[in-house]
Amino acid sequence: MKVHSFVTDTLDPHIRGRQIGETWAEQIRQTVSLYLDFFSQVGVAPERVRSLGEASLGALEAWSPSLAQEVCAIADGARLPLWQLASLNARTEILAVMPASTEGECSTAVFAPAGPQVPRTIQTWDWHDSLVPHGLMLQLTASSGISVKLFTEFGMLGKIGVNSAGLGLHFNILHHASDNDSGGVPVHAIARRILEEATSVEEAIALARTARVSASTVLTVFSRQDAAPRAASIELSREATAVVSPRADGWITHTNHFLDGALSRGERTPDVSTTYARLDHVNGELAGMTALELAARADAMCGAAGNDAPICFHPDMSQPPKERWETLLTIGIDTQDFALDYAAGNPKFLAGNGHVRF
Repeated sequence: MKVHSFVTDTLDPHIRGRQIGETWAEQIRQTVSLYLDFFSQVGVAPERVRSLGEASLGALEAWSPSLAQEVCAIADGARLPLWQLASLNARTEILAVMPASTEGECSTAVFAPAGPQVPRTIQTWDWHDSLVPHGLMLQLTASSGISVKLFTEFGMLGKIGVNSAGLGLHFNILHHASDNDSGGVPVHAIARRILEEATSVEEAIALARTARVSASTVLTVFSRQDAAPRAASIELSREATAVVSPRADGWITHTNHFLDGALSRGERTPDVSTTYARLDHVNGELAGMTALELAARADAMCGAAGNDAPICFHPDMSQPPKERWETLLTIGIDTQDFALDYAAGNPKFLAGNGHVRF
């Protein structure tokens, strides 16, 4: 994956969307095309894709008119039918109606203890290598006056990021029995709005609770402020929204299954998924993951297994694209200096080759 960067300072969501759509039209159109083909590969018919995309856009318009306006403007700038870009932004909502996958994506660890030290975080982003030849680091200023830096796929509103108020957000997909085809607010849009508006973990939780979703996700949020709560994993599902608190020592970890006791009873991730092994692995390496330097945290996250650790996905090129997974990004969030530190590869790659600061 090649990672690009773009900075926009307009407060107008329509102007911002046109800027993004026009500047990155080629990459956005490619991403849309890849996803539309992928939806067909996993058995979601084109007419259902369009219906879900349009329904999710309608839910977004009701929940956040400004973000819906930005989606419309990106589509216009990239010269794409609106339903296609709406379907891209609702990709999690569309994939939620396919049969349960044997895999998930992403392993997250956040160390945010009480006291003066800044949170130290790391996440892997594991996804189908064929779908993301390009990724985007985007900096923007929201109408609230808060500045945001985030990583996302081209044409999508958001994913992992940090804001100038000192709030950071990591993103992992989940699967629940209540996931359905009602076309809820896109979970990627929820992440984006939290980054635009929330100045504390408490505010992020309250904002997330206002969104009606149809697909499940966990947003792990944390703050540079020594406040209570300082960190939390917000587990979103159609059935309910739950908040998972950190351990007493300040650690909070997550992969791709529910940790909340009630929601875990509706877990839809098969037992063969690596999500359980990955969480066990990360939790077993925490003692070495408190280092200030991201490279040291990344190396410790892999542990003695190194490049073969369960958190490092390597694509099997003998498999069809829908069955291939790769750790496309490793990223840490600096809430003190409002920065994202990343490498386009797994944690062992970052540890050995360094990272880029955005």
